[in-house]
Amino acid sequence: MDAEVVLQEEDMEGSWTLVSWLASFVMVFGGALPYVPQYQEIQKSSNTEGFSTRVCLVLLIANILRIFFWIGKQFELTLLLQSVVMILTMFAMLHLCCTVQNTNRVSTKQHHLSDLNLHYFWKWSAFEDYLLFCFGFTVVCAVITLLLLDSAVFVETLGSLAVMFEAMLGIPQLLQNFHNRSTKGMSVKMVLLWTAGDVFKTTYFVMNESPAQFWVCGSVQILIDVAILLQVLFYSQDTRAKLG
Repeated sequence: MDAEVVLQEEDMEGSWTLVSWLASFVMVFGGALPYVPQYQEIQKSSNTEGFSTRVCLVLLIANILRIFFWIGKQFELTLLLQSVVMILTMFAMLHLCCTVQNTNRVSTKQHHLSDLNLHYFWKWSAFEDYLLFCFGFTVVCAVITLLLLDSAVFVETLGSLAVMFEAMLGIPQLLQNFHNRSTKGMSVKMVLLWTAGDVFKTTYFVMNESPAQFWVCGSVQILIDVAILLQVLFYSQDTRAKLG
């Protein structure tokens, strides 16, 4: 009888371990999944106007900060790997946007980071400028973190900044849609996957007792995702026809 109980406990433990590994895998790569349909949409239409590249800015800053937060306060390795994957994904999106924009560019005038023109911040012509900005930001963060790593207040502030930026992920897209008075060019699949991913990861954070900053961030993101989906309904041709 005791042997049967032990076997059942081992089976349950093995099943839980498998579920845990699958959840970790989804956490690492699931965050990048929503950008696949948007990437395909841009490739298909050769137009980037519907997608806000400032989404990439927000996520790059958030995940670079999160990596330094991990250095100061080691939490799940899964979340560190997720940040690395997300950074690579954002670089892939920016590279595509730069390529499409340069192909469609009518004017020969180009804008670069070295111009130091705030009006064209994050609207640069070359992908290398985005890489250079991120490299510079990373170096600054590394120096400050090295000097203040022993300060618990600094480490917690770093974590709060990381999740605050991540919570703002959907805001650039929300504003872009409002400015365009349309969601054309934006992948609705991307936003639906954002929503599903945010619900999943917020649940993951709560169940794994991650730092409070993470589940608060996830909750805010869900609200913004819902707001963007409401924009899709409001700006759709059918809805406007009914309202008109």
